[in-house]
Amino acid sequence: MEFIGKTHFDFMGKKKISFAVSIIISIIGIIGVVQIALGTANMGIDFSGGTAVQLKFAQPVSIDKAREALSKHGLKDANLQEITEGNKLLVKVGKTSLPQGNAADLIQGAFQKEVPGNQFVVESSTEIGPAIGDKLRKDTLIAVAISLICIVIYIAWRFDFTFGVGALAATLHDVLAMFAVFFLLNKEINLLFITAVLTIAGYSLTDTVVVFDRIRENLHKNTKDSLSVIFNHSINEVLSRTIITGLTTFLAAGSLYFFGGEVIHDFALALVVGIVVGIYSSVFVASPIVEVWGRRTKTSKA
Repeated sequence: MEFIGKTHFDFMGKKKISFAVSIIISIIGIIGVVQIALGTANMGIDFSGGTAVQLKFAQPVSIDKAREALSKHGLKDANLQEITEGNKLLVKVGKTSLPQGNAADLIQGAFQKEVPGNQFVVESSTEIGPAIGDKLRKDTLIAVAISLICIVIYIAWRFDFTFGVGALAATLHDVLAMFAVFFLLNKEINLLFITAVLTIAGYSLTDTVVVFDRIRENLHKNTKDSLSVIFNHSINEVLSRTIITGLTTFLAAGSLYFFGGEVIHDFALALVVGIVVGIYSSVFVASPIVEVWGRRTKTSKA
């Protein structure tokens, strides 16, 4: 089935508009990254410190009922994770949202009072100190930076240094876009979000490599046309593949977002945003940067 026929869109002709949009998105994303580095963003318990308590109930307890019980005792911002095997529930409470008193005692008291007919035992109670959270935050930013550097090295070896710069710009753009959306929506930044960021970095790179591969093939085949014409032709040739791949992954991530439950809601949102931005960047960020750089290099050599 041919999803999209032959297209003749002038992608390179829209690069000024796409660059302007991408710069705005990147600036917002940089602001979000700075806020995370300073620890002033909406940081999850993994980075800000707090308490994690795992409870085992005699009977199944719903997330909604558990959240309602905790809210009545001042723990409305607690993060809940249901473990279906053994009727277990993991409750995470950040230090910033913790009322006066010991978190573990408050959690136990809330369930003892609100669900008295369902006996439970505390299997584990862990304190995450601010020092550990600070180290995790720094290590996370370093991990993202190292992954971006490795992308440049790989693309430079696989294609050319110019292509490496384009791939780096596109991947960095996608990462910053995800930080920008979560910063603007005041979503919690936790390790699950960072997992989504690194996942999307890999997805975006894969899509960019497909576009770059076709561009390289056509550059060898066609030496008469301008770079702009070759790049447009190449992108149009793989556009159907890009859209179909993006659509199928979007449907999977969208299903997680709408039906996956509260625990992975933000993770799925990050994937949805990343997939959309990844499709955009491989066409409107990576390729135009390589085309502009290549044209200037050609001009300087001439």
